[in-house]
Amino acid sequence: MAFQKITEQDSNYRHLDKMSVEEILININKEDKTVPLAVEKAIPQIEKLVSAIVDKIFTGGRLFYVGAGTSGRLGVVDASECPPTFGVPYGLVIGVIAGGEEAILKAVEFAEDSKEQGWADIEVYNVNEKDVVIGIAASGTTPYVIGALEECRKRGITTGCITCNPDAPVSQHADFPIEVVVGPEFVTGSTRMKSGTAQKLVLNMISTSVMIQIGRVEDNKMVNMLLSNEKLVDRGVKMLMQKINVDDYEKAKSILLQYGSVKKATESYR
Repeated sequence: MAFQKITEQDSNYRHLDKMSVEEILININKEDKTVPLAVEKAIPQIEKLVSAIVDKIFTGGRLFYVGAGTSGRLGVVDASECPPTFGVPYGLVIGVIAGGEEAILKAVEFAEDSKEQGWADIEVYNVNEKDVVIGIAASGTTPYVIGALEECRKRGITTGCITCNPDAPVSQHADFPIEVVVGPEFVTGSTRMKSGTAQKLVLNMISTSVMIQIGRVEDNKMVNMLLSNEKLVDRGVKMLMQKINVDDYEKAKSILLQYGSVKKATESYR
């Protein structure tokens, strides 16, 4: 099948500027409802990638996300949330964005257009055969992402991708391609909308399922979360009270803070 850039096709809606606020919101919502169904179709692809990541992490590997613009920011967000949520070390999941940290807050012109820079930006982390590198590109044509994956494959590094176009160029450089085809955007070409939502859903699925598989969740609880604010401390105290059968909140809190996580406190208290 010839490559079709569906993400750039005209919106299914005309004259957005003449719609009422209610009409705009209803139609955006109507389009957004289609995204989870598109993600559902990609679950077999996601499963294969997750299994590969888990195998690599168990052998000492890491997970990298590489992207530009909205896609890059989504990768950085997912990576940055893994340590506080699951208590894994910073550096186990790494988000790399075209244009560097500056690009997280504002657009860096033409940062995504260099095929060489994508590899250069992940090479500084001494990426190797133990790692997995996932390229995130809604269009599937971003040179920065394609270049990074291309160089990874030359070096025997496992690669995956998340894109929103079928048979996208980036998929040709991914051992485990994920293609979530959500169709044209409400605002033509604005892939921060449905495509961005799809990528976020897939990233949630990847990181959460990986963390569960490597033992960072027990039952349905984040027992390894970092106690970085009062809300999380309170959540941890209530978890611990259930686990060690202690009714005294302050006693449970003292034990939790002594050991630093619900998991460690539970193991040590027993």
